[in-house]
Amino acid sequence: MPQLIFFLILISLGFFIGGWSERRHYRRLEAREQATRGFVATQVKSFLQPSPQGKPPLLIVSEVVIASDYFKTFAAGLRNLFGGEVKSFERMLDRARREAHLRLVEQAQSHGYNAICNLRMNTASVGGMSRKANAMASIIAWATAYDTSIAAPTARPNVPPLPRDPGLRA
Repeated sequence: MPQLIFFLILISLGFFIGGWSERRHYRRLEAREQATRGFVATQVKSFLQPSPQGKPPLLIVSEVVIASDYFKTFAAGLRNLFGGEVKSFERMLDRARREAHLRLVEQAQSHGYNAICNLRMNTASVGGMSRKANAMASIIAWATAYDTSIAAPTARPNVPPLPRDPGLRA
């Protein structure tokens, strides 16, 4: 009986505190994305209008690991029994990708660059196959930072926003 109570406490904490922490992280990500809105970031391998008097290009790297809480791991285990999409892990990967991208942009800005190109991301599952550990997502991202002569836009012209999960806003 004490084991069941302990299990229910962990699941409850994961549900309430994990959900609160995820919503807070999404709000911070959105605020940081707004602050870096005019930054040029592409997956193209070549430089877009490099500035002739700019600094030499620089390789920048970021790594992010985001872990699942007990509730999400438990719910994913149930979903694995019956099949279907594991939405909680999709949100975990979305958060990790966005955080890795923002870290690249912020690192490039801290070195005085205003653009990155050749943006690449590699995803790995850490501890996802172990029964003793919660699932974690690891994203390693890298890009080339450089100076560009493209003027930063003041407003985004008719660009649709990225899809977000409507259940995450609180």
